[in-house]
Parts: sequence; C-alpha cells; structure tokens
Amino acid sequence: MLVRRTALASLLPALLLAGCAAAGSEPDQQDAPSLSVDEDLHALLPADVRERGVLRIGTDPSYAPMSSYGEDGRTIVGMEPDLGDALGDVLGVDVRFVDTDFTTILPDVDTGRLDLGMSAMTDTPERAEQVDFVNYFSAGTSILVQRGNPAGVFELEDLCGKVAAVEKGTTQVDLLDRAQGRCDDEPIDVRTYGTNSDALVQLRTGRAAAVLNDLPPAALLVTDPDTKANYQLASTAQLEPGLYGVAVDKDLPGLRDAVQAALEVLVDRGVYADVLAHWGVEDGAVQDVTVNSGR
Repeated sequence: MLVRRTALASLLPALLLAGCAAAGSEPDQQDAPSLSVDEDLHALLPADVRERGVLRIGTDPSYAPMSSYGEDGRTIVGMEPDLGDALGDVLGVDVRFVDTDFTTILPDVDTGRLDLGMSAMTDTPERAEQVDFVNYFSAGTSILVQRGNPAGVFELEDLCGKVAAVEKGTTQVDLLDRAQGRCDDEPIDVRTYGTNSDALVQLRTGRAAAVLNDLPPAALLVTDPDTKANYQLASTAQLEPGLYGVAVDKDLPGLRDAVQAALEVLVDRGVYADVLAHWGVEDGAVQDVTVNSGR
C-alpha cells in the first residue's frame, strides 16, 4: 500500500513558533478587518435559517487548536469557531457551535438537526456521497507517541502487533485498516474511542503505543507546555494530506454556495489568513475555496 507523505519540516516551524494556543485557551486577540453583511449571500440561506437568525454548526470539541472547550469549560473556541463566526458576519446570521459526537455530524446535517458540520473533517469520496463539502483547510495525519517513544514506533509498520488508539469515524481508522496489509503475522490492534481526548488517555497511560491525529492537534500536543512532557511525534512524516470541508446538506445548494462565497470573501479580505495565523495553523491554508475536491 502506498501512503502519501509530506515532510513536516515546512509545517512545524510555524506551529512551534506560534505554539498554536495552549489546549483549551485562546491566543491574545488582535484587531481584525471589519466585515459587512452580504445581502445577496444572506438571501441564499434557507428560509428557516434566515428566520431563526442562527446557523447551527456541529463540531467535536476535543481537537484543539481546531475546536475545543475554552478555559471556562463552556465556550467552544478554536480556529473553526473563529472562522465560523466570521462566516456568520458575512452571511448576516449568528453562529452557534454545537458539541456533537463526530460520528453523528453528517447524519445530523443530513436530517436537518444541524445546518453545517465543521470539525476537522476530511473531505473523502465516501463522505461526499452523503453531504457536500466546502473545502477550507488542508492537513495530513501524524503518528503521536509517548515522550521517549518507549514502544519504538516510527512508521505505520511499527504498529503491527501493537495497540493504536484513534477516534471512531475518522479517516485515521481507514488509514490503519489499509495499513494492515503491511503486517505479516500480527495485525495492528486498532481501538476506537468516542473522542480524541479518550484516545489520548490510552496513549498517556501506556495502554496504546500510538495515537493517529491530524497534524495541527498533534503539533499542539508536542509543543504545549501542559502536554509536551507526555507526547512526541513518531517522525516528520505527514501521512495522506487531504482537504477539510464544511459539511452541507446536498439538498441545500443555496446554503452550500453561500458558505463557499462567504469563505471566498474571508480569503479576499485577509480575515481567513488572520484567523489561521491567530491559531498557528497558517500552513494549512488553501488558496482556493472549492467544493467536493477531496481525494
């Protein structure tokens, strides 16, 4: 099996210098360009959203710096909430991020319980059969191990015969399943958990040899003063980089087009770049806001 890799060398310096933000905390706020409501885009929103005046966006807040609970334990903060708030400014509605199990985000968008999903979700052909994705970020997978790497994990093959902990429903589960072909006698013992935080407990307590995370959360864990004593990256390889997407009901093309156009406004106005830099994840920026462009 061929696993696409990109070197982290070009990605880690910005994350290390920024330190991302400490998990569950916000970086110092900076002045941002002012945004005005685009009435044409507001008109594209579904009638119930316009009447409600609120976009309900599902997220799994266990994935700092993308989305996590802030220091008050109640407010969801991160790059995605900040980007979502800016989307609301352009679309002329408030935004409410809803703590949602990662595996139910797409069904909830499909059934209308949520208007959108925004949760470091990679746009894949399988997921795109259920919803449309508006692509806004790019990241790949890193292998996270205990500090000192006691299990000796450097590559996926090193996980053969060992426990790998991952959040259920993620592309990392699929990656590990495909990697089983590399194991001769002992397969990878893939164990899935409800949240990324639950998976990290398994690694921290020695019950797993590794956790697979997207690069931004992994880089934060190995640089944040509160967690860096526990974790390190297995290598500088970033596996299978892909595009994150805002999930939108396929039956609501107007909402999809409004989100795409509003994101383009944020890119053009420099707000998008400011938000990513604010959270130390600017190396994941995309040049073009596309739809369903995942691998």
